[in-house]
Amino acid sequence: MLELVNLLNSYVWSNALVFLFLAVGLFFTVRTRFVQVRRFKDMVKLLFEKNNDNAGISSFQALAMSLGSRIGTGNIVGVAAAISLGGPGAVFWMWITGFFGSATSFIEITLTQIYKSKLEGEYRGGTPFYIYKGLNLKWFSVISAIVLTVVIGLLWPTVQANTIALTVQDTFNIPPLVTGSLLALLIAGIIYGGVKRIATVSEYLVPFMAFGYVGICIVLLALNVSEIPAMFSLIVSSAFNLNAAFSGLLGTAIAMGVQRGVFASAAGLGTETFESGATSVSHPAKQGLVQALSIYIDTFLICTATAFMILITGKYNVIPSGGDPIVNNLPGAGPELYTQVAMGTLVSQTFGQYFMTASLFLFCFTTLITYFYKMDTNIAFVREILNLKSSSNFVNHLARFGLLGMVIFGAINSAPLIWGITDLGVGLLGWINVITIFLLSKIALKALKDYDEQKLAGLNPVFRQSKVGIKNADFWEELEEKELAEREIAATKELKARGRTIK
Repeated sequence: MLELVNLLNSYVWSNALVFLFLAVGLFFTVRTRFVQVRRFKDMVKLLFEKNNDNAGISSFQALAMSLGSRIGTGNIVGVAAAISLGGPGAVFWMWITGFFGSATSFIEITLTQIYKSKLEGEYRGGTPFYIYKGLNLKWFSVISAIVLTVVIGLLWPTVQANTIALTVQDTFNIPPLVTGSLLALLIAGIIYGGVKRIATVSEYLVPFMAFGYVGICIVLLALNVSEIPAMFSLIVSSAFNLNAAFSGLLGTAIAMGVQRGVFASAAGLGTETFESGATSVSHPAKQGLVQALSIYIDTFLICTATAFMILITGKYNVIPSGGDPIVNNLPGAGPELYTQVAMGTLVSQTFGQYFMTASLFLFCFTTLITYFYKMDTNIAFVREILNLKSSSNFVNHLARFGLLGMVIFGAINSAPLIWGITDLGVGLLGWINVITIFLLSKIALKALKDYDEQKLAGLNPVFRQSKVGIKNADFWEELEEKELAEREIAATKELKARGRTIK
């Protein structure tokens, strides 16, 4: 099966997809006039905007859920895997991917908010919604929702569970089957509580784990600050084929940097759109800016902290696919151990082992619980579009059991197969979503222009569908009609109170 998965990946993850991510990210960066830089202050400020709507969650909760999904095994094992195949230069291309990806994320999240709906009493939005409403392609929106359900609910949970199981086995000698079963029980206790419980768990757990991990890494790097200039030089020289040791790896460095960078940040895949569709904001661009910030946190904090620790200690291998080792500092060790050994070198092996086990568990666990919400949103979309509401309970329970079953499957199967399946899922989603948001980018740019104009006028931006003129933005159209009706009722009451009548 591994051979088949690798064959499919060779087609899906061709150079065309790698450069598509970079080209589209550059295009969005230019067309938004570097929104990820000029609106950075707004990104931070909007995090703390209050939400008084019971049907939605706050921007901070959505960010926490999204970071809980983004920050997973890709930020630790994925970074190490990129270095092991593409050399230190892959880190530079992860940074480039993250910078451009921030603009890409702004576009896809703004589209999510523009085309969101209210289903079953909750706000819902994401890739299938803007394909259906923006492109008017019902059949394609249903196909995309099914693909997303399979990839997010059945394929991706395997790699997170596999990472947890292998780490726990290495640290505590607990069999993967036991770990996978206990993990499935923990996840079941949360996902059966719905989006509010998932959001609450993420809101408190994600900041603790993310900043705790980065904090420890910063302290350890500060103790070795004299090594940092040489490390930067190594990364940059390797990225442009200027380092003799890594000459000939330029193409691989770019490919691995982009591929692992996309998997870590998920910018452009559409998988991080669903949490943002659940938020209540006054303007779509607001949530787009908040999620653009999450790419910075994911790539420039978490991924960079991991890469720096690995490189500064030299605890890594570089073995090109099908070639001889270029660096072989950890003979026989796989990328899943690089960070643990690096941290053990900086402090102690015992501390490094236990800390990395705890970090990976928290990172992967929060990712797994958010996968359910994404899957559930796609299922809700299909039920609504195809009018299958009568079978909702059966489908919901089947989806939950499917995800929990794949957690156990991932825990007990081999890592190469699991990573191959995950990469295949990432590639499929990339082709679907990047092309879609490129075709719809003018809509998101309209919303950004409206946001910029209101900010320039000193206003708190509020989206008016009638002013911006975007078709099929029915949620905002209904909201505007409701507000107008409430104003008319208020005006009528005021006139009646003054003893007048309306003719």
